[in-house]
Amino acid sequence: MCAKSNGLKRVVAGVAALVMIGGLAACGNAGSSSVDGNASANADGTIEVVASINQWGSVARDLGGDKVDVKSIMTATNVEAHDYEPTSSDIAVFSKAQVAVVNGADYDSWASKAADATKATVVDAAETAGKKDGDNPHVWFSHDVREKTADAITAAYVKALPDQKEYFEQQHEAWEKKEQAVEDKIDAAKATTQGVPYAASESVAWYLADDLGMTDATTDGYKNASANESEPSPADIKAFVDALESGSIKTFVLNTQEEDSTTKQLIDAAKKGSVPTVELTEQMPKEYDDLTDWMGALVDDFAAAVKQ
Repeated sequence: MCAKSNGLKRVVAGVAALVMIGGLAACGNAGSSSVDGNASANADGTIEVVASINQWGSVARDLGGDKVDVKSIMTATNVEAHDYEPTSSDIAVFSKAQVAVVNGADYDSWASKAADATKATVVDAAETAGKKDGDNPHVWFSHDVREKTADAITAAYVKALPDQKEYFEQQHEAWEKKEQAVEDKIDAAKATTQGVPYAASESVAWYLADDLGMTDATTDGYKNASANESEPSPADIKAFVDALESGSIKTFVLNTQEEDSTTKQLIDAAKKGSVPTVELTEQMPKEYDDLTDWMGALVDDFAAAVKQ
């Protein structure tokens, strides 16, 4: 039975979202939240889509094919979404969109506010998997969140263009094959990564490392300071440096988007301890055009580091 809930516009799709697509097209609802809004196609038969960050934009494009026009606001790896200040033209893109894809979990609050001020159908990636403000916001590194977000985006597209339901299901199936290839890589890599202790300059790739069965051995003081976006104390830094130099940590994960004097100390300590380093960024690098390709490459990087 189709039901609306409190005027909310967000699409929250669970594992069975695609089974419900026919109902979505009929009653305009996804999961437990209403998707009332202007999620209808342009005159040329395409859906105008905006994504806050390029990794979710790539998923939206893959799932929509030639039926969507996707614009990603953030595409550079030298700016954090947390700190991004949207321009008036950025806000204008949201106001014109029929579907808006945001990361959520307070990672891109500027985008969530911009989307909520419009009539667009909003897909909040974090919400699809029950993540909320205060949880680790780097949810695109999670296989589960990628799956649920893809379900929700497809549901939004079917609502906008119900007569193209079969097309969107085919696009979703093609995307699933690429995502399954990443999952297969993860399963294969677990033969070497399961239980391996790693430490990170930031908890950016925590979900991916968890999917790989690795153990977060980042020292508590440093980890807590990083999670709270505060400066680690000298004692916190020393404890982390000592752990890296001791060799007890087997992989060091470095967010190159956030390098400073502290991370330089950690890099030096990792070298002294002969700890292999996996370098990554928060935003999808320009050499990748697809989130699944990027994730697959990172799985390879983690597996290679562990084998060193």
